[in-house]
Amino acid sequence: MRPAASAPASTYRFQVTADFDLAEVARRLPYLHDLGVDWVYLSPLLQAEPGSDHGYDVVDPTRVDGSRGGAAGLATVAAEAHRLGMGVLVDVVPNHVGVATASANPWWWDLLQHGRDSAHAAYFDVDWEAGDGRLLVPVVGDDDEDAVQVVGGEVRYHDHRFPMAPGTTTLEEQHYRLVHWRRGDSELNYRRFFTVTTLAGVRVEDPDVFDAAHVEVARWFDEGLVDGLRVDHPDGLRDPGAYLDDLARLTGGSYVLVEKILEGGEQLPTSWATAGTTGYDVLALLDRVLTDPAGETPLTALDARLRGLPGTDEDWAELVHSRKRAVATGGLLAETRRIVRELPEPLRTRLTPVVAEDAVAEVLTCFPVYRSYLPLGREHLDEALGLARRHRPDLADVLDLLAPVLADPEAPAARRFQQTSGMVMAKGVEDSSFYRWSRLTAHDEVGGDPGTFVVTPSDFHAAMAERQATWPVAMTTLSTHDTKRGEDVRARILALAEVPHLWEQVLGRLLELAPVPDEGFANLLWQAVVGAWPARVDGAPPSDLRERLSAYAEKAMREAGDRTTWTDPDEEFEAAVHAAVDAALDDPDVSRLVTDLVARLADAGWSNALAAKLVAITAPGVCDVYQGSELWEQSLVDPDNRRPVDLDRRAELLAGLDAAPAAPSGPDDEGVAKLWVTATALRLRRDRPELFGDYVPLTASGPAADHVLAFDRGGAVTVATRLPLGLAESGWGETALELPAGSWRDALGSTRGLSGSVSVGSLLAGLPVALLVREG
Repeated sequence: MRPAASAPASTYRFQVTADFDLAEVARRLPYLHDLGVDWVYLSPLLQAEPGSDHGYDVVDPTRVDGSRGGAAGLATVAAEAHRLGMGVLVDVVPNHVGVATASANPWWWDLLQHGRDSAHAAYFDVDWEAGDGRLLVPVVGDDDEDAVQVVGGEVRYHDHRFPMAPGTTTLEEQHYRLVHWRRGDSELNYRRFFTVTTLAGVRVEDPDVFDAAHVEVARWFDEGLVDGLRVDHPDGLRDPGAYLDDLARLTGGSYVLVEKILEGGEQLPTSWATAGTTGYDVLALLDRVLTDPAGETPLTALDARLRGLPGTDEDWAELVHSRKRAVATGGLLAETRRIVRELPEPLRTRLTPVVAEDAVAEVLTCFPVYRSYLPLGREHLDEALGLARRHRPDLADVLDLLAPVLADPEAPAARRFQQTSGMVMAKGVEDSSFYRWSRLTAHDEVGGDPGTFVVTPSDFHAAMAERQATWPVAMTTLSTHDTKRGEDVRARILALAEVPHLWEQVLGRLLELAPVPDEGFANLLWQAVVGAWPARVDGAPPSDLRERLSAYAEKAMREAGDRTTWTDPDEEFEAAVHAAVDAALDDPDVSRLVTDLVARLADAGWSNALAAKLVAITAPGVCDVYQGSELWEQSLVDPDNRRPVDLDRRAELLAGLDAAPAAPSGPDDEGVAKLWVTATALRLRRDRPELFGDYVPLTASGPAADHVLAFDRGGAVTVATRLPLGLAESGWGETALELPAGSWRDALGSTRGLSGSVSVGSLLAGLPVALLVREG
């Protein structure tokens, strides 16, 4: 078999858990190879919190998690992958470690025990002065202070254990204070991951800390076990560029991707030692190039009416501003206050803390991207300051004083600001605004701007040509462990843009039959139900439907945070929402409405799903297939999208396709056509890399030309259908596509000898997509 390349042609993401451990990963690699996958891509493997099902809460970075298979398991995966000519890509988490179980994390335990004298004090980003020399640990519940006790030489709080400082016997003598959990948002004095106080930030900018945090990762590369890394949340680091340089030295310049969210028009710094992002930017483009622009005005008006908004282009921007502001002065107030504490002394003396916090919070709120990377330009900071002055003219003088400090790459406050702005963006937009904006919820996705409704084919082609020139081996994705809706849920929801008035009618009737106090939220909820219907994952029993949809509804309404929250749930509101979910399953009239609409959208969703999958695999970049998404991916937000998948069934179906005399040609319950498209395209990308070097847009002619998205990669031509409901009414007619020179065959069908101008209707008679390969 050929050796693994320096960069993959494709990847397949596995969520490695105690139930699906590394030994099981190794057993499944032959299936991945048969599917056409080039590298296996593994979720975090380092020792995580006891019972962790995701691995992002690492407690000991010096070893592979024993429950996930340990070092022996990773060695088995590496050996089998390399035997098959595959590479191994692993997710790493440099920004933070898990501290929920203090006794499980030796660094944190030592910090709590010895305070500023700890050998690991420099590992954590602690503001000791803000806690009067003690670390604040916000774990105590309401009226529960008496439960904190000294027992057996340790501090105990229910199931929590904490160390005693040497030579001490009382709580007052410790280097930490256990305080009420609500104080974390405003008083926390250590850096964390977003608003999660049980994930403490790590200072990998310190060379000693970097070495200690990467000792196991270094072994992987020294021993040839791992071929590449995916870096989680680089925006939380003090200096992401410097970190990537350190990582390049450690890995010998191996393939490294960053989980970086880019806003519209934003570019990844080309100076970074990375192959590119993990692909949310392409996901956003793909969803929008498959969206009918005619749906924008009526869907905007519908959501505005339901939410009592004016229905202007500024609605989204105003929502984002309000939610980010609420985060900067609420859930992340402790971080805002720390920026203020790190302002230079003359400025701190001149400004009152209240005014300084107000101004810093406003700049954080107005920051247009996740973060800046000083000294790499300050245009985003200038934009944020300008927006802040317009929103708060009363703070203009204060903002003028802050501007030179926040622009100084050596200023502690500027460094802290850069680490914080992404936290505010993520919590204010992804985890709040996305659940309040229901115009077309397929657009409410990580890395996307719901305020942008459509991307034209010409704009999509321009973006892909630029990607091929600049980031040719960055990742492309459609579904991840963090997406709000699986790729095929979004594919069906996208079809609503073609029938907005039908959606308004159906939704109106649903609101009558199953009323929800917040009709704007109901719009979001019912789109999720329609997109996921029948909401069964890998043959889950009907009894599982209610649990999955109810779990989604609970997370969505609490993340929205306007009518109910995680910390202060409104039982009456939540009961009404759950009653609507129950009605979808129990009320014949409601169920019939949903079923009839899904029947109307099903073929369009199938077409959109196949189009997105083929384009994702064949466009510039390295396509990741999220676990199980070679069949229908109708999961919802985590943890639903992290459920185990039936790989035996997938292997069985793939073997059947390989033995079949003809390719599938229509929709089916499991997604066999999607499996066929996925396997055919992945195999071609892996086995014929010479066909994927260029990117040349192809333009159809004729009455349905707008329904075609096509491009040539240098010997492989992708043809995909856009806006299938409108096409079903008009038909292809005389629409034709002029092929590049040569004779072509359709790898997804049986047609050969294609050349010159071909009829799109004939080419796409069986499937809504085609993958043409030059024969000569």
